[in-house]
Amino acid sequence: MKKTFTSIVWQEDIWFIAQCLEVDVASQGKTEKKALENLREALTLHFTPPVATVLPQVQKIELEVAA
Repeated sequence: MKKTFTSIVWQEDIWFIAQCLEVDVASQGKTEKKALENLREALTLHFTPPVATVLPQVQKIELEVAA
């Protein structure tokens, strides 16, 4: 089954960071193309069995921030 994911890419110093918006997976590379290739590989590994049997709990946190 094929599924389409959305990613964002930004640069930090010499590294490009690629992050998937639907799944908490990110990767990096020295070029935007390499960062996206590495993200594709990381997502493939993420969905390769065995998968987590206990799903992580999503929780909200609250903190005071300067206005």
